[in-house]
Amino acid sequence: MAQTKKKRSTKHRGNAAGVVETRGRTGRKPTDAEKQPAKTGGKRQDRFDRPPSWRGAANRSLIAVVIFVAILILFFKQSVPASLSLGAVMLLFYIPLSYFTDNALYKRRLRQKQQPPKPKKKAEDAS
Repeated sequence: MAQTKKKRSTKHRGNAAGVVETRGRTGRKPTDAEKQPAKTGGKRQDRFDRPPSWRGAANRSLIAVVIFVAILILFFKQSVPASLSLGAVMLLFYIPLSYFTDNALYKRRLRQKQQPPKPKKKAEDAS
């Protein structure tokens, strides 16, 4: 009598904790579109290709200032109003600093992408 169900091609085995371990990829094969981001660097590459924004600089600066104020209050035992006022001054300083740093790095990256890739030098023997 013929089998009605196809047998599983790879075996699964459980361990004492009940975790199922698999060997290799068990799902469907990825399409070409799904493979493409892995070759180009994916989301990280996309993040570096976007131009800098004031909002991103403000968010990054706000996180840094919150951490700085928390350290001032918790570890250096400074008063809360003094720490907050210093944090406000630092925020006004950090936002433009962060934006212009991002802008310089973005322009540098664009220049590097437009230059032709340099040929790799072969290792020369020291003998």
